[in-house]
Amino acid sequence: MDRVPGRTDLRPRGRRFDSAFGGRPSSGTRHPLVAVAMVLPLALVLAAVFGGLEAVATQASSVAGMLGR
Repeated sequence: MDRVPGRTDLRPRGRRFDSAFGGRPSSGTRHPLVAVAMVLPLALVLAAVFGGLEAVATQASSVAGMLGR
């Protein structure tokens, strides 16, 4: 069932959503610092809500102790 007669293809093949509205086509890669900047705020909020900050501090102090600092 490749094509159904009478229906129009709303999304032309080979075109991305952002390029349809005049934006530049995405290359599929993102700089690592941009990815960190996008994820870090949500990660901090989730850690604060679920009590993960204490666990991270405990693990960090344990690692620092093993390293001799």
